[in-house]
Amino acid sequence: MTLLHRETTVENMSIVSPEFEAPKKVTIEDVARHAGVSVATVSKAVNRKYGVAKATIERVNEAVRELGYVPSMAASSMRNSASNVVGILLAGFDPFATEVIKGISAEAVNKDYELMAYSAAIADDKTVGWERDSLIRLGGTILDAAIVLTPSVALPEVAMPIVAIDPRMGPGGPPSIACDSLAGARAATQHLIDLGHTRIAHIRGRTDLTSALIREQGYCQAIAEAGLPYDPSMIVDGGYRRNWGADATRKLLALPEPPTAIFAANDSSALGVMDAAAEMGLSIPRDLSVVGFDDVPECMYATPALTTVAQPLMEMGAQAYRTILSMLGHEDVENSLKVPAELVVRGSTAPFVAAA
Repeated sequence: MTLLHRETTVENMSIVSPEFEAPKKVTIEDVARHAGVSVATVSKAVNRKYGVAKATIERVNEAVRELGYVPSMAASSMRNSASNVVGILLAGFDPFATEVIKGISAEAVNKDYELMAYSAAIADDKTVGWERDSLIRLGGTILDAAIVLTPSVALPEVAMPIVAIDPRMGPGGPPSIACDSLAGARAATQHLIDLGHTRIAHIRGRTDLTSALIREQGYCQAIAEAGLPYDPSMIVDGGYRRNWGADATRKLLALPEPPTAIFAANDSSALGVMDAAAEMGLSIPRDLSVVGFDDVPECMYATPALTTVAQPLMEMGAQAYRTILSMLGHEDVENSLKVPAELVVRGSTAPFVAAA
């Protein structure tokens, strides 16, 4: 860095004020000179192309570190038609997404692709189409492939492999991985029925997601098969958000005949049920039994621990990454994979006891 001086006169006083030049941006040519190789060799080494000796790659990487060279992913992608980056596109970093990302990350260790998690930063869960805009913006430049979590619309045709986790179903879509939401919802509702509850409410999830609609369907099937009357006032929107789940619970508990048990379409909503119940002075599970869906880590730390339907979220993420690698390798993959759901009984449910 070169230090310059500028001499300025103010009222016959000579002032020397320092100015600093911005550091020169390190170029690929600088790296090539430092490593003693050609620009083409640096490009191959940085972009993990074949045909470069291991010792040469190490020398180039050392030069990159010493000089602080930062290649442009977008420019590199356009030159080489590959970025070696797999994107994880999601609406927001909620507990569900966090667990899926853990599975993807664990599977990606020592593989040839880097990961980039990208959130569309939408205002709320009612906004649809975020994934389409993200794919069009990033596909073919920054990303070589994408794993899309809970897409709300049919995904567009883009020139890269895509795998959807918990997708909105549609004909001709990309390969997808989803939990058996119907069986899981039936098991959750049946558990409450077996405990003697007859006033069982359901807090539904995002209405733009097929999985949420299927969970509502499973709830309704279990209610019907038990011979319990269908009561539309027992089904309210929760949107997969904790605060919305709390709002929904307040509505349910304000009914003339409130529920004695609630099955929420995801754990965040179920934790919101527990928040609202605590505010109203109710004891769980003595006054109200609660079941969620997902089995995120927060379930274990709730008071009491939350009974829920477990999705193998980390395995779903790992499987999505394996599928992406197969697609990048031009291998045939299964178009639709459904993984099992499992009821996990903890402390938030108990047998119905009639009020004295």
